[in-house]
Amino acid sequence: MDKPLKTPPPYPIASVDHALRAAAILQMEGTATVAQIADRLGVARSTAHRILSMLVYRDFAVRDDSRVYRAGPVLELAAHSRSLASRLRAAALPHLQHVADRLDETTNLIVRTGDTTRVIASVECRQTLRVGSREGMVFPAHRTTAGLLLLLAELPDEELEEFHSRVQAGDRPGGLPGLPQLRAELARLRRTGFAVNQERSERGLVAVGVLVRDQDGTAVAGLSVSLPGARYDPHRLRPTVATLEAAARALERDLATQS
Repeated sequence: MDKPLKTPPPYPIASVDHALRAAAILQMEGTATVAQIADRLGVARSTAHRILSMLVYRDFAVRDDSRVYRAGPVLELAAHSRSLASRLRAAALPHLQHVADRLDETTNLIVRTGDTTRVIASVECRQTLRVGSREGMVFPAHRTTAGLLLLLAELPDEELEEFHSRVQAGDRPGGLPGLPQLRAELARLRRTGFAVNQERSERGLVAVGVLVRDQDGTAVAGLSVSLPGARYDPHRLRPTVATLEAAARALERDLATQS
């Protein structure tokens, strides 16, 4: 039986997690100040300054004359990708917060990067038992709700075959069904417009996701809600999807006004 891709470590180290999240923020968005990093990580400014200083020392970040930090030479990401991720994140945060408040579950914004997906924003819910922030994390596309919707369901059949061959030939093909079964699953996703991920990416986690599109109808991001599997109720799936769809449409309107 195939194992889920990511399992949280039994003894997480907060300082390491903070440094990695700060590096991911710089990689995705290009620049940040000490105050912004402190706010995003939920730490004191002195702590954020020490984290950024270490990233500078290891070339994950550089600091300019105005004391703004940006991605360093170790973090390579195209400038236009940083710009898009930053714009999407800024526009999406109020809608993510609304969904998190409405459903009281953690909400994420996810973009595609090649054959993988990356979480560029995450708003945690208030419940004691909850899915923690996944911001900055990267998953194989076929393991995530947004990946199935963003990457696979929209691919022409020829490109889908190429993708399937690449993954099957790679180091970690687990979780990807045979091509006929995958085609059938993607056809169903195209009909319903949403995807449900039951422990494909992480053990004990369920996620439900919908697409966010630009004015041309191209999928640019996925909006998903993540919750512990023990709390997932299939009878509440329709209202959950309706809440996500409403937030996605509102985000699309906001993005259109920025164009």
